[in-house]
Amino acid sequence: MAEASAAPPSIETLISRLEEITLTMETPETGLEGSIALYEEGLSIAEQCKKRLQEAKKKIEVINSSAQKDKPAPDRVQDLFTPGS
Repeated sequence: MAEASAAPPSIETLISRLEEITLTMETPETGLEGSIALYEEGLSIAEQCKKRLQEAKKKIEVINSSAQKDKPAPDRVQDLFTPGS
């Protein structure tokens, strides 16, 4: 019985594969057809990386937004450090 869904590769794994593709495409032995296939794979991987980075950015924005709500108001911050307040 096959697994229903495997975990997607990490972004580090995807970037590593892009580096491998680049190195392979730079060798003359790869040939035109091989280079085209690798180029297509590279574009697909780059798109996956882009989506992952966009998702990460959204998560960071949510975290930052939550952190901003928990901060004291700017005028109140000054009061915390003013003697006698």
